[in-house]
Amino acid sequence: MPPSSRATTARSASEVAAVADLVGAIPRIDAIDVPELVDENHEGRPLYRTGDPRAYARLVAERTGREVVVNKVVAHLENPEAVERWATETVGMGIRQVVLVGGTSRYIPYPGPAVTEADRICRPIVERAGGCVGNITIPQRDGEPHRMLSKTRAGAAFFTTQIVFDADETYRMVRQYDLLCRQASLAPVPVLLSFAPLVDEQDAEFIRWLGADIPEAVERAILEGEDGNAVGRSVDRALALWSSVVAQSRASEVEVPLGVNVEQISARHLTDARTFLGAFAERFGR
Repeated sequence: MPPSSRATTARSASEVAAVADLVGAIPRIDAIDVPELVDENHEGRPLYRTGDPRAYARLVAERTGREVVVNKVVAHLENPEAVERWATETVGMGIRQVVLVGGTSRYIPYPGPAVTEADRICRPIVERAGGCVGNITIPQRDGEPHRMLSKTRAGAAFFTTQIVFDADETYRMVRQYDLLCRQASLAPVPVLLSFAPLVDEQDAEFIRWLGADIPEAVERAILEGEDGNAVGRSVDRALALWSSVVAQSRASEVEVPLGVNVEQISARHLTDARTFLGAFAERFGR
C-alpha cells in the first residue's frame, strides 16, 4: 500500500525497504499490486488518501526487481483523453501492468469513462510496452459474470477480486464466467482471489469500506477466538476458501485460471501479510 500523501521521504523509503525485505524472503511472489485509495464526497468528487501510486510503485520495482501493478480509478479522470494521457505517462514511468477501476456508485455521473471504454483506450498503450490491463471483480454483485465477459471483450487480461470471505459465492461467479466465455467462444482470463488479514474490528470496518462483504458469522469466528490468534484463523479460513474454490472448479472442469492476491490493508499489517504470503507459498509448493 502506498504511503499517505503527507508521508515524508524518509518514511516512504522505509516502507519500500520493508516491502523489499518481505519480497526477498518469499520468492514465489510474481508481482506487487499498488492500490489507489480514494474517498468520494456526495457528488462523487475524489479525495485521495495516498500520493501518486505510480511514484511509489516505481520505487518498489527498482528496489525489488519485481513487476508492479498500479491501480487507477478512471471514473475520476476528466475524459477519455485524460485516460489516454494517464496510460501514456504510466508506461513512460516504466510501469506496464495496470488495474482500471470504476466509481463507487452507479448513481453518480462521473466525468471519466466506463471501465470497458478505459480498457479499450489503455490496452494498446500498455501492450506496446509488453504489459496488460486488469480489472476488479466483485463476486457478490448481481450480474458480475456478464460484466466480466464485457470487460474481457474490451481487453481485460486478468481480474482481481475484492477481498473474499465466501467460497460458494466466489465459485459461482467463476463458474458462470466460465460458462459465458464458452458460449461466446472466448478464452477466460485469470482471476486472482484476494485475501487479507482480519485482526480486529477496525480491519473489518475498513474492508467493508473497500466494498468487500464479510458475513457476521465469519467476522465473529475470526475475531472472537479465545487464543488471540486472529491472524492464524484468517490464514486458515483463507486457505480453506481457496481450496474449496479450486476443488469445485476442477470438479466442474472450469477453465478459468485461478491465482492469489494477498492484500496488506494498512501499514501495521505488513508482518501479517507476510504470514499470509508464506502460507500460500507453502500451499502452492505442495
